[in-house]
Order: sequence, then structure tokens, then C-alpha cells
Amino acid sequence: MTKIPKTYRVKSFGCQMNVYDGERMAELLAAEGMTPASDGADADLVVLNTCHIREKAAEKAYSDVGRLRRDDGSKPIVALAGCVAQAEGAEAKARSSLIDLVVGPQAYHRLPQMVAAAAKGLRPVDTDMPAISKFGALPARRKVGPSAFLTVQEGCDKFCTYCVVPYTRGAEISRPFADVVAEAEALVRGGARELTLLGQNVNAYQGGLDQLIRAIAAIDGLERIRYTTSHPADMSDALIAAHGEVDKLMPYLHLPVQSGSDSILKAMNRSHTAESYLRTIEKVRAVRPDIAISGDFIVGFPGETEEDFQATLSIVDAVRYASAYSFKYSARPGTPAAAMEGAVSAEVMDDRLQRLQARLAEHSLAFNRATIGKDTTILIDRKGRLPGQMIGKSPWLQSVFVETDAMIGDMVDVSVTHALPNSMGAILTTAKAA
Repeated sequence: MTKIPKTYRVKSFGCQMNVYDGERMAELLAAEGMTPASDGADADLVVLNTCHIREKAAEKAYSDVGRLRRDDGSKPIVALAGCVAQAEGAEAKARSSLIDLVVGPQAYHRLPQMVAAAAKGLRPVDTDMPAISKFGALPARRKVGPSAFLTVQEGCDKFCTYCVVPYTRGAEISRPFADVVAEAEALVRGGARELTLLGQNVNAYQGGLDQLIRAIAAIDGLERIRYTTSHPADMSDALIAAHGEVDKLMPYLHLPVQSGSDSILKAMNRSHTAESYLRTIEKVRAVRPDIAISGDFIVGFPGETEEDFQATLSIVDAVRYASAYSFKYSARPGTPAAAMEGAVSAEVMDDRLQRLQARLAEHSLAFNRATIGKDTTILIDRKGRLPGQMIGKSPWLQSVFVETDAMIGDMVDVSVTHALPNSMGAILTTAKAA
């Protein structure tokens, strides 16, 4: 039997949804009287909030678990959480005796009870995917930073052939409209000036993401709204219109296309074509010409030819992405794509990824350079590396560094002076006037 833990550490990997889940688990543990372990100190409880999006994610998770054994042979209570936990279930306990409990992403509201059971020597597993949202069982939000995540939707019904999300996060579930607005109000009262609405397929929010954005925009004290991640098939005309009509909705849209080849998109079970995707981008830019478009790309999907890859480069040039995430295809066990023929060699994937990233970097730098000379407002979120330097996010989600005595959470008016591939430099507009 182990003593009830007094300190904890939550380590989250992967997507912004996992970051949000990690924050909520920390709040659950804090509500039970536990405190975060201080830097460099051993925690009584370690929660590994895992991601299953990449190949061999489970192996990495078990490696992380192994590193928790201390030099004297002791260990903390170890909780395996997140998507690897969902995928592995009870098998996780068989694979590692260091794991004390396994909790999936739809069951983490029961974490305190599971920790108590683990302290008694039990090794509980909970990977249920209940139809009723877990959110009602979570504690009220505590004080937050200037920018906060807010989950409004979970799960996905799209079943892209490469993706594990429908199996690890379950079917699409949207939180009740009033509950989301109430949590948004609480976050703003707690100090948030910017909210990012989260979902595996956030623009499939039942009740209309556009209506939810408009309701949240009415909250006094809230300055900015963002949302991610979206599916092209769910970019409704009403949501597009919101980009031109809601001032607090930032000019940034993450809209993954994955490939520019229609044959590859069909093999991926994406419900859009390159042409329909470009039409959507045109509609968005018609109502918000300065919008920054971000995307996701997979190279080396089974059957991808050089011609298919060239089509991807073509759509990159057509959209001119401000930023993007790009990856080599990796098979996820249990997904349809894992059994497809036409595997692309590692050497070809490496070459295509380098060429794609070089093209994406060109457009990202061009977008950043186009903002030189513009006056804008940034939300300070952290200190810079140099004395007196602070870093904030622009409306287009660029990191902007500026010399200022402003504090974290302040909104600061700046003029952009120079551009780097991944950040911007600026001066205060008062300094420009002087």
C-alpha cells in the first residue's frame, strides 16, 4: 500500500486538446488538496498524458514510464492517461509493472478516485467512452493565464483512413451551448483575454460554431477568439461570415488539407477535393482578406506518386500558407491505411518532406515580411531572452518580440519592423511616433 500522494506532476504530449486535458486533470488533483511538485523535486504522482498520433507512440510512452523509476528503486504513483492509454487499455498494466492506473481521455474526471484506489495497491483501468459529457463532473476553472483553451467538442466521425482519433477519442460530442458560454465567462473572470475553442473537429460543433463564437464575443473583458482544429467539409457559410463580422475573431484559420492530390485525398477518406478546398479558402479571404491560413500535410501516404506530391506543392503555392505542420506518413495500428499497399520508401518520404517544408517556409517568411510596417496589437504572453524584451502574439498568431515594460497579459500597440521565419520584431507605436 502506498500513501495518498501530496504532490503531482502532469506531463502532456501532443495536441492542444491534450494540453487542455492536462490542465483539467491538474485542477482535479488540486481540488483534492494536492500541490504541483516544485521544479527539480520528485512528485508523489506523475500523470503521463499521452498522444497516439505518431507511429510507435505506445513504445515512447512506456519508455517515458521507465524513466520514472528513481535511483533508489522507488517510484511515484504512475498514471498513464490520454490516447495511448485509451488504445492500450488493460494491456498497459501487463506491459509495464510501473503503471499503477490507466485512464482514457473521456474518463479522466474519475482520476482522483483512481489515484486513491492505486494508493491502496489496486491498479484500476477506465477507458469508457460515455455518451454523457465528462465536463459536468469537472471542478470550476481556476485562475488562468492571458490566453486559455476551452474544449467545446470532442471526437470525430470523419474516419480518415490514417487517423486514430475516432478510436481513441470516440464519436463527435458537442458540449451544451450554455455550459461552454458559462465556462468562457469564468475563464475571462479568471484573467483570460484570449480564448481558443478546441475540438478534434471543432467546426462540427452542434448548434453552430458561428453562433457560439458570437455569444462568447459578447463577454466583457474578452479581447480575442480563435478556434482549432477544423475540417474543410464543415466550414459553413455562416462560420465563414463570422470571420468578416465578429471583430474579436482573430484573422487566423487552421484548415488542414493533408494533400493536394485528389486521388490521395480519396484514399485518405477526406471528403473534400483540392478544388473544393481552394473554393473554401477563397470564400474566407473574400470576407477577411488579411487572414493567415495554416494547414497540415502528410507526405508519403501509401500510393503517393511524384505527381501526387507535385499536386501538394501546387496547392501550397495557391494558398500561400502563413504556417503549416507537415509530417511523413506513419502507420497507426488498426487504421485502414496501415493495411494499404504502395508503401513509399523512407528515402522518398524524407526527400519529399524536405522539399515541402522548404516551400512552406518560403510562404511563411513572405507572409511575415508582408506585415513589416503594419501597426497592430499584441497580447503579451511571456518574457523574451533579452533584458526588457517581451513576446506577444499578433492577431495572425505570430510571435512578436518588443522592448517594453508591459506585463504578461497586457495588450500592447506595436509597429512591426522586421520578419524572421518564425517570429517578428516590433517597436512600440509610441516609440515610432517619437
